[in-house]
Amino acid sequence: MFTENRGKIEDLKKRLGVLEGYFNLPAKRTHLEELDKVMGASDFWDDSENAQRTLKERALVKDVVESCEGLRSELEDTEVLAELSAEESDEEVGLEAQAKIKEIELRVESLEFKRFLGGENDEANAIVSINAGAGGTEAQDWAEMVLRMYTRYGERGGFEVEMLDIQPGDEAGIKSAAFIVKGPYACGYLQGERGVHRLVRISPFDSNKRRHTSFCSVFVSPEIDDSIDVEIDEKDLRVDTFRASGAGGQHVNKTDSAVRITHIPTGLVVSCQNERSQHQNRFTAMKILRSRLYDLEVARHKEKLEEIHATKKDIAWGNQIRSYVLHPYRMIKDHRTGYETGNVDPVLDGDLSEFIKSYLLYASEDDKQIA
Repeated sequence: MFTENRGKIEDLKKRLGVLEGYFNLPAKRTHLEELDKVMGASDFWDDSENAQRTLKERALVKDVVESCEGLRSELEDTEVLAELSAEESDEEVGLEAQAKIKEIELRVESLEFKRFLGGENDEANAIVSINAGAGGTEAQDWAEMVLRMYTRYGERGGFEVEMLDIQPGDEAGIKSAAFIVKGPYACGYLQGERGVHRLVRISPFDSNKRRHTSFCSVFVSPEIDDSIDVEIDEKDLRVDTFRASGAGGQHVNKTDSAVRITHIPTGLVVSCQNERSQHQNRFTAMKILRSRLYDLEVARHKEKLEEIHATKKDIAWGNQIRSYVLHPYRMIKDHRTGYETGNVDPVLDGDLSEFIKSYLLYASEDDKQIA
């Protein structure tokens, strides 16, 4: 055990050293100090939008610096623990060191995956939209299950989830939902969730207990800030207002405060009803539309590059990416990466880490082929 602990610690030191070099840790520390000076200026909040961008940038830099430094410190403490267990031939202390090594290894592995998050908008917050497929109550119930899965994923990962719009189902579940997942690299982690999700199960709504297949679609786009210019002609928009549904204050449900915006050239439709006023809902809906249009343009550019290189990724909107089978056996499988698990309950409760990791590896290898 003692020799094994030493070997693993040395391996983790090397891996952490590679990460510190990749992230250019000294430069990150310097940049963090510079950002702190900028934030300490008396006129920092005079430009609110720029201040928010600076705060976001600092959070990303600080996350990398503190992750690397924290791991380095804990690794040094664990090394002392391992040496003590070897000197004293203390198996109990050795087991304690072993447990710490496993914990550090998981965190190093998590940090290593950030190397695959170098896309233009991977650091951004993610705007996620969920829409039930055809199939009425079955599909709407499945859409609500998917919404819960991503909400729980956000909670597990330390992200903030802000609901923007939700349309209840006719009898159960939801017809659609839109929400923002806020936190470092939210868009990068969730980018692979875009597509159609398929559920096979014994229907809880079928008195004959027959097996049903349901679909819902998930769309993920980056929350873009005002520094990215997306031109939207007001003539291309159809704006409809309607009375908000669901829970709300006495004002919310008695006025046409909810807003639905249709972008006529592309057919994109976004809506928001969670804010108290029509003006606030329109502002939020326009934010979602700008992000969707920006992401659509990026996707078109990417498709052109892939056609040039004669390599197509099967991740386009509308393609089935993952199956969740609850009957006659229990298994969840990603059809792009081949990763599968029979432990379905934790996944439906938001434990998507292995699926996300496998997709990031898959996408990284595919990008290398295109390059």
